[in-house]
Amino acid sequence: MDSIKHAVELARAAEGTPKNVSLSPDLRQTSALGEAHIQEVRLSASHLESKRIVAHATSGHHGRYYDMLRTQVLQEMDQKSWQYLAVTSPTAGCGKSVTACNLAVSIARLPERQVLLVDLDLRKPMIANYLGLGGVGGILSVLEGRATLSSAILQASLGPHNFLVLPGSVSCPASSEWMASQTMGALLQSIKRDFRSRIVIFDLPPMLLGDDVISILPRMDATLLVAGVGSTSLSDIKECQKHLQRTPVVRVVVNKVTENQDSYYGYC
Repeated sequence: MDSIKHAVELARAAEGTPKNVSLSPDLRQTSALGEAHIQEVRLSASHLESKRIVAHATSGHHGRYYDMLRTQVLQEMDQKSWQYLAVTSPTAGCGKSVTACNLAVSIARLPERQVLLVDLDLRKPMIANYLGLGGVGGILSVLEGRATLSSAILQASLGPHNFLVLPGSVSCPASSEWMASQTMGALLQSIKRDFRSRIVIFDLPPMLLGDDVISILPRMDATLLVAGVGSTSLSDIKECQKHLQRTPVVRVVVNKVTENQDSYYGYC
């Protein structure tokens, strides 16, 4: 938990800083489908950059920070044979979805590495918006039995690189109930079975806004916690630490450290 202790120190230094800103039959049918017939969508580099998704550009210094994060996260996950990585934050506005997208894009640039990005923030899904995808269907349609897993997943391509995305579409008032449901458990098992060669990144809701995250954390292998200077307080991090006692934390990303300097994105 050394990374959390480091984040606590950063939060303490920033304390007082004003704030800136029964199972669905369709799930059982997916096991034989794998990655066949997945729809491809082409991503726009200009749109990505407007949303601060910068890891596709190898020349940018912000992208290099995500590459460093990528390497350290993958090394630890490979060592432990982990597949599922949860990305969450204490509260809203910390940049967790931006971090999840950038990490997925960075992994996709590696030869012989494959990644699936899943928008599991049923309260406020943002992955489709950040990547410039359409807002139809998505993970909720799979959970409700209106679509199969393979039909809801998209292959996002940019240049020679690509990765898979299971986006969200609309906010779900019953997000907490879905997180703890047997149907969610079946979906996660389907993903593990059909996409076992891929690292799977789950963009979860903020941890302290409800019980969504603590309901699903036992089904994750590891967690990446995203904090924001000016958005995350010392008490927020300490509260998260209580819930993460039994869940491995691979890194703590600290956003908004110095917005006017090269080290805008940091991690510990």
